[in-house]
Amino acid sequence: MKKLERTLTEIAVSLLFVILAMVLFGVHGKKPEEKPPKEAAMKRETDREMRGVWVASVENLDYPAMPTASAQELRAQADAVMDGVGRMGFNTIFLQVRPCSDAFYPSKIYPWSRYLTGQQGTAPDSEFDPLEYWVSEAHKRGLELHAWLNPYRIARDAVEWESLEESSPARQHPDWVVQYQEGYYFNPGLPEVRELVTDGVMEIVENYQVDGIHLDDYFYPGGDFNDGASYAAYGGDFPDIGDWRRNNVNLLVNGLDTAIHEAEPDMEFGISPAGIWASNTMHPEGSATTSSFSSYFSLYADSRTWVKEGWVDYIAPQLYWEMGHATADFSALLGWWSAVAKEAKEKGVKLYVGLADYKTAEAGEDGNNPWYGGGEIERQMEACSVEDTVSGTIHFRYGLIANCPSIQQVLGEAYSEH
Repeated sequence: MKKLERTLTEIAVSLLFVILAMVLFGVHGKKPEEKPPKEAAMKRETDREMRGVWVASVENLDYPAMPTASAQELRAQADAVMDGVGRMGFNTIFLQVRPCSDAFYPSKIYPWSRYLTGQQGTAPDSEFDPLEYWVSEAHKRGLELHAWLNPYRIARDAVEWESLEESSPARQHPDWVVQYQEGYYFNPGLPEVRELVTDGVMEIVENYQVDGIHLDDYFYPGGDFNDGASYAAYGGDFPDIGDWRRNNVNLLVNGLDTAIHEAEPDMEFGISPAGIWASNTMHPEGSATTSSFSSYFSLYADSRTWVKEGWVDYIAPQLYWEMGHATADFSALLGWWSAVAKEAKEKGVKLYVGLADYKTAEAGEDGNNPWYGGGEIERQMEACSVEDTVSGTIHFRYGLIANCPSIQQVLGEAYSEH
């Protein structure tokens, strides 16, 4: 009997140790939940080039066509766009998910976008998550989905400013805000603003299976930006306020690169800056152009440095001028950016070229317009295809392309040949 009791005691003790081990490993040894695999192979794996299109939400340019809280309508419009993207031969969607310090997904940082439902802070019905739906449905179609956002813009005018929801970071931290002309912007010179932008990006990275994070060309809105107080507080190492502003943007870009790839090493992070870094009439290392507008001097965005330092996975300059343009010739800019990409080849930064398909749509029936009929886009796509540093193109923007048969014909011919 004592032997039986001893045996039962030993079994009980062993079970106790097993239970304790399970609890300990369950709490401390648990692996983080892995994100589900994508539903289909991405078309870019087959195409071997970027065939991207921007889908804009600001001002309801592309999605949704009109603000609505209807989950059914938002799904239907998303399906229509994604089906159209596939028919046109694109393989990547750049969906604008934060046009103005807001969100097209449930966020703990930014309020719901007024461009989505009509009023900032108002969610779609049925707990619908537009970004989750776009990612899932894009992947089912073999399309990549990159989250496109604007880092600093809060409101485009006074009407938008007055309609901000109380939970908006701009409402919560008015000392972070600078009014510039009609618009309102977060001050890029403040460390708190860089933290806000980074936290907002990481919220997407950690919760959605997006294929990339994409910033557009809006940084500082102009040279007379009212940031003198923050320059006095933080710019002591920079005698020139322009250099300080460029460093502020560099800090954001470098920080985002680090944060994104620590969380998701394979995720693409890229920026689509203004197409002219600087003309050589203003900077000795600039392009053979004469335009006075540039990302370096006008927007304080040193896009060339981002490539040289490898802080982005790709750069997609917006080369929105025709070949032979008087002050910003497309061919000269393509050559300049190609040279930049070659110089930074060891960094592995890809060059995608942003194209102005919208100008063909706007040309309409004006046969004297150089963009008429899609010929300019055809020539530019051909020039990009023969330049070995160019890894593809991104086209602006979906809604106009969808209503422009001549551009669709150009795209169909280009993408069926490669």
